[in-house]
Amino acid sequence: MATQEHVRREFGTVEENELRLDREKSEQIVTALNQDLADTYTLYHQLKKHHWNVEGAEFRDLHLFLGEAAGNAEEAADELAERAQALGGTPVAGGKAQEEHATVEPEGQDVYDIRTSLENDLAMFGDVIESLRDHIELAENLGDHATAQILREIIVQTEEDAHHVEHYLEDDTLVQ
Repeated sequence: MATQEHVRREFGTVEENELRLDREKSEQIVTALNQDLADTYTLYHQLKKHHWNVEGAEFRDLHLFLGEAAGNAEEAADELAERAQALGGTPVAGGKAQEEHATVEPEGQDVYDIRTSLENDLAMFGDVIESLRDHIELAENLGDHATAQILREIIVQTEEDAHHVEHYLEDDTLVQ
């Protein structure tokens, strides 16, 4: 454990930034980014849980897809955290803090059949997508076009992964 006694930046505060975005605007955007970061990590952990526990005839395809989707969520989380830091904020970090900032609810520790798991994933994807849309609009309204663009890039991949889950949940399947 670190022995440094001086805190360089207190969590929840936003410093002036070199991006020349007003501190009040940066504070609003960092708050939104930290919510998205916490939600995205919650999604990541749920996808990894399903990646680890999937069984059955479609195991291989689902295992690979869920691993890839979790990787996409992890990449998005990294982008969100780096943008929050660039705006003078501190990215939310650690399980307890992320749980406190997340607006999505994970399904819990039990293992469910894959259809139920994917339905839970799709519901969480939907919540994350709605939040990203709101935060794109917030960033645009505050004049932070770069954050809006970063969120747009994230939402494209998030929607694509959600669409794949939707296809896995269709009734037409070769598996009986």
